[in-house]
Amino acid sequence: MNGPGHPCSPDEAGPGIDLDRLGRLLGDPGLAWLVERVRRRMERDEPLTGPLTLTAPTSTERVAAERLLGRAPRAGRSLTVRLDAVDTVLRRSGISPDGLADAVTALTGPVARLADVREQEANAWQEAYAPLAVLRPELAEWADQLRKDGLVRRLARTPQAAKVLLTEAAAALRTLPADPAVSLPAFAATALGDAHALDDETPLATIVLSGIRALTGFPDGNGAEWRREAWASAGLLRDALSSTVLTLGLRGTPALDWLTEAGEPTVLTLRQVTHNPPSTTPRVVYVCENPTVLATAADTHGPNCQPLVCLQGQPSAAALTLLRHLHSHGSTLRYHGDFDWGGLRIAGALLRRVPWQPWHYTAADYRTAAAATPLAPPLTGTPTDAAWDPALTAALGELGVRIEEETVLNILLADLAP
Repeated sequence: MNGPGHPCSPDEAGPGIDLDRLGRLLGDPGLAWLVERVRRRMERDEPLTGPLTLTAPTSTERVAAERLLGRAPRAGRSLTVRLDAVDTVLRRSGISPDGLADAVTALTGPVARLADVREQEANAWQEAYAPLAVLRPELAEWADQLRKDGLVRRLARTPQAAKVLLTEAAAALRTLPADPAVSLPAFAATALGDAHALDDETPLATIVLSGIRALTGFPDGNGAEWRREAWASAGLLRDALSSTVLTLGLRGTPALDWLTEAGEPTVLTLRQVTHNPPSTTPRVVYVCENPTVLATAADTHGPNCQPLVCLQGQPSAAALTLLRHLHSHGSTLRYHGDFDWGGLRIAGALLRRVPWQPWHYTAADYRTAAAATPLAPPLTGTPTDAAWDPALTAALGELGVRIEEETVLNILLADLAP
């Protein structure tokens, strides 16, 4: 196929074009700059009229222009050639009866219009995103954002590579969340045919992890620990031992039964709650944000403490797996956290992934605690919503103080009594 730098054969050249004479005249190396600029105009659908100027021409370029036009160009530091004059020379001489455009095409090959190229590229990119159309409805907003934000273009560079990338991403996301949980390499081997397909910092891992966050509501973040927890939120385990959850008063495995009888807190790994979750589920399980609450409950109530789970900040994969198990088997989850913007974000992240009811964690509870704490520290940070009680956001904004869980410890301990 012809292209720039690939002249047409005699059979492909335009009608009546004299390729030998054209090559000697317009094909002169001294006119390469002229032919190149004419091609650029043709690509942009610009008219082949008016002057073209070359700054600091060589003597070879001046001689070639003189031969083309049949006269010496004007003297000066630059060289100017009028395209209308070149077109007239080519037509009148019979070298290219249809003028300059046909002559340049015959010399250098067909010219691709930039408008056509851009349209073809736009169509190719639209086709590249086609695999996203088969994703489940809850990923539709994420897929639409992915089309707009440029992430895929930065990762894949070309429409062809992007289509392969998104086809594989869609194949992975169609089967998530994984239940029961599986190791990330095993999942990649099964879903994608390559155990390393979802290794850190690969384009595919970046796209799939972005989709998982949209699917599970996992908060934004960075770092190895964040990635591990984000994968685990969809049932993909990079490390089933590092993710843990702190509990007190749960039963249903020999280890839990023994520790509950001893009145001692328990640290469960993701592996334990995945492979051997509690076989019994209490009617109500209390959930707190800070380990001080759980430690004090163990000291106060010992083996008689009501079942309690502690998030220790953002809910880990182990905590989410345990709480989902308890909820799905009939337990009502009651949650309390710090009365500040960070606490509300943690509570919201948990609520997006497992249902819970507020445990002294409403606007009324906040106002009562604030009134009883005259030296409460000022509230800082960026406001956020409280889906379980919209009035709580307004109350924090109005009173502007932070109430930590430890401040209302006595109220929480009263509910945890036998």
